[in-house]
Amino acid sequence: MAALQPRYSKEEFARRGDEIYERDISPLVEARNDGKYAAIDIETGAFEVDAEELAASDRLLARLPEAQIWLRQIGSRCVRRFGPRFQTATR
Repeated sequence: MAALQPRYSKEEFARRGDEIYERDISPLVEARNDGKYAAIDIETGAFEVDAEELAASDRLLARLPEAQIWLRQIGSRCVRRFGPRFQTATR
């Protein structure tokens, strides 16, 4: 299977994915799916939810083979965190 090429800049990809999530998907899934993943096609708004990000993506690709997928962890602003975590010291 050939890898899909992104059709949008990183900024546009993120903007579209977050906009669709906040406007259309969040009200439907947040209450009962905290911590799961939403795989979102940024062109159609179609989505799949699963505890495993690859399972959600695979199901979405099975329905829409050309999907441009944005992943979002439900209840969070992102899927993964990069860089150090800063913690406040407790004494």
